[in-house]
Amino acid sequence: MKQSGAWLTARALEEIGVKYTFGIPGVHNTEIYDALNRSEKITPILVTHEQGASFMGEAFSRVSDSIGCLLIVPAAGMTHAMSGIGEAYLDGIPLLVISGGIRRDSGRHYQLHQLDQQRVLDGITKAAFLIQKHEDVVPTIYEAYEIATSGLPGPVFVEVSGDVQLFTAEVEEVPRYERKYTPPAPDPALVDRAVELLRQSKQPGLYLGWGAREATPYSIEVAELLGAPVSTTMQGISVFPHDHPLHTGMGFGPSAVPAARRAFEGVDCLLAVGVRFAELATGSYGMPIPEKLIHADIDPEVFSKNYPATVAIESDGELFMKALVEALKRDGVTPPDRDDLMKRIGHDKESFFTSWTNKVNEERVSPGIFFRQLRERLDRDAYVVVDDGNHTFLTAEQFPVYESKHLISPTDFNCMGYCVPGTIAVKLSHPDKQVCAIVGDGAFMMTAMEILTATMNGLGAIFFVFHDGELAQISQFQSIPLKDKTCTITGDLRVDGVATATGAAYVTMETDLEVDRALDEALAISQEGRPVIVDVNIDYSRKSVFTQGVVKVNLGRFPLSQKVRFIGRALKRHTIG
Repeated sequence: MKQSGAWLTARALEEIGVKYTFGIPGVHNTEIYDALNRSEKITPILVTHEQGASFMGEAFSRVSDSIGCLLIVPAAGMTHAMSGIGEAYLDGIPLLVISGGIRRDSGRHYQLHQLDQQRVLDGITKAAFLIQKHEDVVPTIYEAYEIATSGLPGPVFVEVSGDVQLFTAEVEEVPRYERKYTPPAPDPALVDRAVELLRQSKQPGLYLGWGAREATPYSIEVAELLGAPVSTTMQGISVFPHDHPLHTGMGFGPSAVPAARRAFEGVDCLLAVGVRFAELATGSYGMPIPEKLIHADIDPEVFSKNYPATVAIESDGELFMKALVEALKRDGVTPPDRDDLMKRIGHDKESFFTSWTNKVNEERVSPGIFFRQLRERLDRDAYVVVDDGNHTFLTAEQFPVYESKHLISPTDFNCMGYCVPGTIAVKLSHPDKQVCAIVGDGAFMMTAMEILTATMNGLGAIFFVFHDGELAQISQFQSIPLKDKTCTITGDLRVDGVATATGAAYVTMETDLEVDRALDEALAISQEGRPVIVDVNIDYSRKSVFTQGVVKVNLGRFPLSQKVRFIGRALKRHTIG
């Protein structure tokens, strides 16, 4: 049959299950957009900026059974999208990036958007392809999808030449896509070795990351069989239900909440699943990792990078935890009595939350009261999306999450601006669920206009903007040792103006006395299919445990002479000026 490359591209995307594309049409991809306009399976979503598109695609992949897919113009569209591509690469999220390309048949040089895109993207993609023949369109897109979703997932880039899109050629029938990849199961001998170490342990502990996101039921069984306290990474914060009596919090070192620190004090064997022991997750590598470490991950490159593993098991997280449950039950492991541990965890959690909610603030909004009242009003399966900033760690420490993949954040790439477009993608994926963004005003300014996309598509997401007029996380890191706040005081943002510009509803929340009213109003409006921006006059005067812990950990590593210099400088500036 004779078909254009644009038609073949659309058919291939249909075959791999793409539901939406995110991007902006231009002269180099209009043929593909035209083909998608005639598709009954794929809806192209127009965004205001390709950076927003990339974050939408990345977030969509996190919470959907489909893959996030970008459809962008070459060169400028690609560079705009690199933030989300980088986020997907470092966070291990599948992402398919389809780009238009210049014509390769004209013999002309210095064409509009002519750039070696594959070279530019080397280092932040798993693979990058250039399609110059019609017969390569379908197999290349199939291969790209296979790579993006296999092993440690990540972004894959495909450029379709302009002439291939435009013109027709004789091609064979489009074959059905058939999945080739099989996730790796654990070596039974290594599982037995892990069981042996766990049985010998007086107090094992579980440390879970994003790689355990599909293993939640098995993780609960393992924790209960072992009587083990459970901690998570930031990215994996939702993989274990926060109302389980063995859940403690994010991390377990100096940067963790009291419940996690105390529960892990006696842990002599750590079972780490789907984690990389990265800087953010470990509070600047401040967590005390026990000598006996069982580390399971789908990516063998992570083993013993920061902490030596006693047993390293390359495996899909869900398959490993299932095998571990079966092995523990086969060996007749008797769950130990951990009533005292669970009571202490519950007491420490309650004391911590109470310390943030025991006083009503009549001038600003207290984080603790905000999170408590929000949690009470949201459904158990509501989705929450955060950005990078002070609000991220306050959310991690104070907002309980009950379902896996229902709180998402940019983590290792840690890109500001993620939250607003990410929230829109989550709501698009789950229109029947409550979806809330919690974002600092600094990050909000980066991608706020993308809320227009939510309005255009009737997506009733709620955007809680923690408004303090500063880049709060860095401002706090500056003010502690330096007293000064260099370039971290932002302009006077009129959040109501953003609402007007994007067609969103606008709700104010000035003090603790207004929290209930504002939440009820925002939730009611969102149910009508209209996005809502809530302007939260947040009180950041009390620092998160994470912030305090990271400062302490890093200062503690300084050489003595430098530590004295830094402490002396801080004292001088805070006393003399």
